[in-house]
Amino acid sequence: MNYLLGAFKPACNVSITFTDGKIRKQVPLKKENGQTVMVPLFQSQENISGKISIEPVQGKKVDHNGVKVELLGQIEMYFDKGNFYDFTSLVRELDVPGEIYERKTYSFEFSTVEMPYETYNGVNVRLRYVLKVTINRGYAGSIVEYQDFVVRNYSPLPSINNSIKMEVGIEDCLHIEFEYNKSKYHPKDVIVGKIYFLLVRIKLKNMDLEIRRRESTGSGTNTHVETETLAKFELMDGAPVRGESIPIRLFLSPYELTPTHRNINNKFSVKYYLNLVLVDEEDRRYFKQQEITIYRLQETS
Repeated sequence: MNYLLGAFKPACNVSITFTDGKIRKQVPLKKENGQTVMVPLFQSQENISGKISIEPVQGKKVDHNGVKVELLGQIEMYFDKGNFYDFTSLVRELDVPGEIYERKTYSFEFSTVEMPYETYNGVNVRLRYVLKVTINRGYAGSIVEYQDFVVRNYSPLPSINNSIKMEVGIEDCLHIEFEYNKSKYHPKDVIVGKIYFLLVRIKLKNMDLEIRRRESTGSGTNTHVETETLAKFELMDGAPVRGESIPIRLFLSPYELTPTHRNINNKFSVKYYLNLVLVDEEDRRYFKQQEITIYRLQETS
């Protein structure tokens, strides 16, 4: 039995390290198996370099038809699992066909890499960046090793950031105006606003403000839409009267918000909404939804 187990052991150990791995910021990344690992953080146009070590198992040599490293940006739909759409694909050949008898180390570098989209793990889709090392061995079966990393891209403060003013009305029964201080927010921002009751002829029981994320994947008849309620914030408990105003102050930092993603590589979109929910004494619900834009602001250390 031990002989059989030995036949399936890898012929070598492959390790991938980044040049500045010890000083570069590390962020959590959730893997397919549900485990969370810490990986390096990059942004578009950065250089990605490092070393790849191949160490044969003691007493063995590795015959190969070449060694290469690829930098891949991939989108995977969960309803089409295992099929990756590569939007970025760069390759560096590291070695010509030959044999490896002892530990061998290769340097690699990808300069000013265009990484236009952020790493994203959603309900039905994920976007990932990975280094893939392949030791090509033909009939013996190639040896492949992966190293994930995360990409985040930052935006400047928007030059125009208009406030949101809207009205909710049921003719002759209810007239509410609500106002949010702006329409674009970063993930550590605060939503500040006010709600004015201009006419109240129905008995309201309570009012909540929700943050919702809507993820759309696919296209045409193959479109999948998932809506998650990320936060629910009680604005009011009890009946308001005409002329009353209620302040809103909602901190976004406790919630894991990604930036708004619009039609990423024609595969998926992620949008955020503020959803105002009013409930009357007969448990009828009234909704008013407004899209907001989330952008990632450069963090100051």
